[in-house]
Amino acid sequence: MASGQCQRAVPEGLQGPVGVGGAMAGEDGLPGAVRRADLPVTGVVLAGGASRRMGGLDKGLVAWRGRPLVWHALRLLEGLPEILISANRSLDVYREFGHPVVTDLEPGFHGPLMGLQAAFAHARQPWILTVPVDSPRLPADLPERLWDARQGASVVVARSARGAEPVISLCSGAAAAELDRYLASGGRAALGWFACLPHRWLDLADDEVANCNAPDDLED
Repeated sequence: MASGQCQRAVPEGLQGPVGVGGAMAGEDGLPGAVRRADLPVTGVVLAGGASRRMGGLDKGLVAWRGRPLVWHALRLLEGLPEILISANRSLDVYREFGHPVVTDLEPGFHGPLMGLQAAFAHARQPWILTVPVDSPRLPADLPERLWDARQGASVVVARSARGAEPVISLCSGAAAAELDRYLASGGRAALGWFACLPHRWLDLADDEVANCNAPDDLED
């Protein structure tokens, strides 16, 4: 265990308060009648991985239902005040989708937390919402549901029956220092960095968080 890292029980006995999914929709069809454009949130598509199980292809540019996976992720975040794409290759191609592209602060493929760190460094909004580029079945109201699940916490993390889904999250900018500390201590596992912070959970169905990690997963 890295120096200074909090102990935790994963995935059994997950620690911290529990956020409840499926909030009631307001008159405008969004949970709590929150307008997405009013959320102080920067949406971030995490597309900076090595995609080894996809044969080394740039996963975000692989097609699912006729469109690149990154297109589906961007559509999910559409309407937020700011959207960033975290990527480490094909940068010019990603820029063609019309949003700023940020790269990891360290070269190489060191995991999704490096993309979150880069997003903290560039985001203009006080909250950051992350989604992986390879989960095209996430619910359309995910931003609103994550926002409603905060209840005073610094971090909201999705979870399913298989456990925590830490790359689907909403993080306060105040959490950036803890992320920097965790990375500086050698931590790279996405599940560990928020253990020391007040956090809540948003429950999602297994099919909603399904990943397209390998070519067979692209079959629908």
